[in-house]
Amino acid sequence: MRTVSESQQDTSGQSESQTTKPATQGNHEYSGFQIAVMSIRPKTLGAAVAPVVMGSAIAWGTGSFHWLSGLLCLWGALLIQIGTNLANDYFDYIKGADNEKRLGPVRVTQAGLVKPSTIRWVFLLVFGMAILSCIPIMIRGGWPIIIIGLVSVASGIGYTGGRYALAYTGLADFFALIFFGPVAVGGTYYLHTLSFSWTVILLGMGPGLIAMSLLTVNNLRDIDNDREANKLTLAVRFGATFARLEYVVCLVLAASIPVGVYFWTRERPFSMAAAAVLVLAIPTLRDVFATREGAIMNKALAKTGQLLLIYSLLFSVGWLV
Repeated sequence: MRTVSESQQDTSGQSESQTTKPATQGNHEYSGFQIAVMSIRPKTLGAAVAPVVMGSAIAWGTGSFHWLSGLLCLWGALLIQIGTNLANDYFDYIKGADNEKRLGPVRVTQAGLVKPSTIRWVFLLVFGMAILSCIPIMIRGGWPIIIIGLVSVASGIGYTGGRYALAYTGLADFFALIFFGPVAVGGTYYLHTLSFSWTVILLGMGPGLIAMSLLTVNNLRDIDNDREANKLTLAVRFGATFARLEYVVCLVLAASIPVGVYFWTRERPFSMAAAAVLVLAIPTLRDVFATREGAIMNKALAKTGQLLLIYSLLFSVGWLV
């Protein structure tokens, strides 16, 4: 990525700065590598990894495992998540949701570290790479995987792009629940086994709910800026108290699912270890209910991402024991 803030009129009608300057923001100067990392948002990538790990572990436990499908599924999920992050960086800047009042981590477009037009081309390139690299699993999985792949890419762009963007209408929470949950876990399992299971779909709700709670923390932190930008997240529509309750409910339900599945099937009792995330979440719950201060919310966001990875690992190891 070019680390410039020189701006010219871009096709969206937004203007970019007219003079070249170092890649700085405030008193900070960033290297190209640091800017690339900030653009990718590594702390969010667990949301892509966790359901693939779970789906693969469930498939392994049934005696069906396809290495190439598992690796390509993981790679494709990461690329779609990265592409979504880049598109979000671009569209939130264009629509005014990311501005100088932002409480969250630095966004490279809003900070003037990368041209909007550059970010636009990069996210299109990343989504293109995701589609091309997943052709082998689309061939293996057939039309269900083709549909999942194309809808995932379209949703990644439509998350903040377009007139009826998911994040601007309050639908993003449900997108996170479905696509980072049953779709990702069930799709991964299907690629390994070429079979469908309602139990797997139910288990997939666990990581989906924690992904939803991850988005809830983000929206709770940004509620004031989002309201000004007419970004009608659920937190904006129903208030901070609703968002905090949503966060708790998501975590409680996620912890309950492996327990419920065990008592339903009487199989894989150690998978209930995933419920331990509810105990691990207590310090983060305290922070979420105590304040909406930016630094603390950013910490809660990172901790929730860690909880999602821990949940998937505890479940996966328990499933295979």
